[in-house]
Amino acid sequence: MKRLLVFALLFGPLVLAAQERPVVRAHIEPDSVFIGDRFDYIIDVEKDLVQVVEFPEFDIRSGEIELVESCPVDTLSRDGRQLKLRKRYRLAAFEEGKFNLGVPKVLYADKNIIDSIYNADSIYLTVGTFQIDSTSQSIYDLKAQKTLPFRFREIAGYVKWGLLIVLLLLAAGYAFHKWLESRGKHLGDLFKATPPLPPHLAAIQALETLHNQKLWQNNRHKQYYSGISDIVRTYIAARWGIGAMEMTSDEIIEAMRGEELPDKARMDLTAILRDADLVKFAKATPEAEQNENDYLKAYYFVEETKLVEEPAPVDEEAPLQN
Repeated sequence: MKRLLVFALLFGPLVLAAQERPVVRAHIEPDSVFIGDRFDYIIDVEKDLVQVVEFPEFDIRSGEIELVESCPVDTLSRDGRQLKLRKRYRLAAFEEGKFNLGVPKVLYADKNIIDSIYNADSIYLTVGTFQIDSTSQSIYDLKAQKTLPFRFREIAGYVKWGLLIVLLLLAAGYAFHKWLESRGKHLGDLFKATPPLPPHLAAIQALETLHNQKLWQNNRHKQYYSGISDIVRTYIAARWGIGAMEMTSDEIIEAMRGEELPDKARMDLTAILRDADLVKFAKATPEAEQNENDYLKAYYFVEETKLVEEPAPVDEEAPLQN
């Protein structure tokens, strides 16, 4: 409506003479449907080129008839200044009966005139339903669910494929077992836990990893000596069963007095623990030579005190085999 008013005010004076009023014709296709069917409500308008028309907003939501789709306006033909436009509405009926869809109204603007034009007659729609002849058809109760007998052929395909897959898995398992036996292994070996490293090997690996981190070279002396101290304490706990991780340095030195150690190893242990305490608690900063020496002391302490496995005794009375 606003658009038409603006057109009339701005462009109306430019039109020299009033044109004939537009002509509105409306119909439905088809005019008789069944419940739930769709039909088209069509409005055709013949107008002059300079005239502006606005089609109605067809929006029925009563539950009897509903709008499904409002299609764009189409230009059917053009003859000089005469245009023929078509607006199509797609509707659906959901109740039986005969309905008066009314007289469609179209607004138009020409010069400074805004008016409404109507279709000549009302539009009627007939909605029918399916008729059931109850006299010729008997009504029965719902039948109970019928249980059909089991037939093996219904699952025969699944059984065949399942057996084939099982046989393939068994063949693959047997081949894998033979492959392990050819290498002197057994299937149970794959699930055995890896035995822990001996205490001295674990300590040597940890010391080498610590040394490669180059902590003291980057002024991280506290982390460096904490690492050396923890490695030595862990080794003592695993080697002699002493709770070194929860002891102070003096308690460790005292506990180790009862163990047989080389004199150099005992002195190296004391030096390592004392130097570590000075760095960790007194914030001492040892020289580069001392840092390397403490690493070597820890390394050789482990090497000199590691548990050496004695070879199994040879039975001299056993007969020699050729």
